[in-house]
Amino acid sequence: MLIRRHVLQLAAALAAPAAVQPALAQSPGAGSAWPTRPVRMIVPFAAGGSTDVSARLLAPGMQQVLGQPVVIENRAGAGGTLGSDAVAKAAADGSTFLMGTISTHVLAVGLYRDRLPYDPQKDFVAVAPAVLVPICITVHPSLGVRTLAEFIALLKAHPGRYAYGTGGAGGSAHIAAVSFLNTIGAEATHVPYRGSAPMLNDLIAGQVVAGFDTPALIAPHHRSGALRCLAIATDQHSTLMPEVPTAAEAGLPGYKAYSWFGVFAPAGTPPAIVDRMNAAVRAALADPATQQRLNEMEMPPIDQGSPAEFAAFLQRELDLWVPVVRASGATAD
Repeated sequence: MLIRRHVLQLAAALAAPAAVQPALAQSPGAGSAWPTRPVRMIVPFAAGGSTDVSARLLAPGMQQVLGQPVVIENRAGAGGTLGSDAVAKAAADGSTFLMGTISTHVLAVGLYRDRLPYDPQKDFVAVAPAVLVPICITVHPSLGVRTLAEFIALLKAHPGRYAYGTGGAGGSAHIAAVSFLNTIGAEATHVPYRGSAPMLNDLIAGQVVAGFDTPALIAPHHRSGALRCLAIATDQHSTLMPEVPTAAEAGLPGYKAYSWFGVFAPAGTPPAIVDRMNAAVRAALADPATQQRLNEMEMPPIDQGSPAEFAAFLQRELDLWVPVVRASGATAD
């Protein structure tokens, strides 16, 4: 019920139009001349994934506000923690930012415990949230199930027989799968991949019979019949697959799974720079063409306002999900 209330609150925030004002008329200060050179945005995952796509969609709008190029750099590895750690240790001068996610700043705390090389709150400044990404439950047609209830019954009847894929150990899809299995009281074998694309290839080929990932990735293959999406794990229907029920409608109330992306800076970055970058992100999200493209990919913009509001949002997510991850027994290994 705690997760349900939290997601409902998040959904209410998303329902508000993201008509964000650039709000760049700020008092002169350390950030008034910033930036004087290109700004680097580290994406801690491989090119082509949802995090990378969202960063590249926002970059042109951010550049218009900042007056300098926003250069996207992919630095994948260790479930997103490699690139995140690089930003945590970067100079706090406004030259480097991170497109962080629920995986790098929330789930990793539960998965890595004392092995996480950075503290998501102490080593970063929360700058601005970007988008929400639902998770969906998908199977290969050869499995012979047409509904979520049938899939659950099959898993419970054959503990450990079936394998499911995700885009990597410790990611939001992995935790979504672990939470799903714990909720229904079943067992299945996790096959982690180095990204969503190779997982999708094996799912279509039937090498794994189920997968947890985003509607944007799954929808074309659901429509073609190559895959069958059984449920969307949020309270809203997918605009890409409107006929697919939510998990609650499919008989699993209370089960939620999603990811989100947002911009972070190294701790110690001057507040004036943080505020200006926040305004740049929000202005990019408010661009109608960008909003349309994000919504087409089932990544609706989040408008949580100021850096302080985003930091409070991060705290709520940590309070919610870290106990879930630790109770699940999931690890990043």
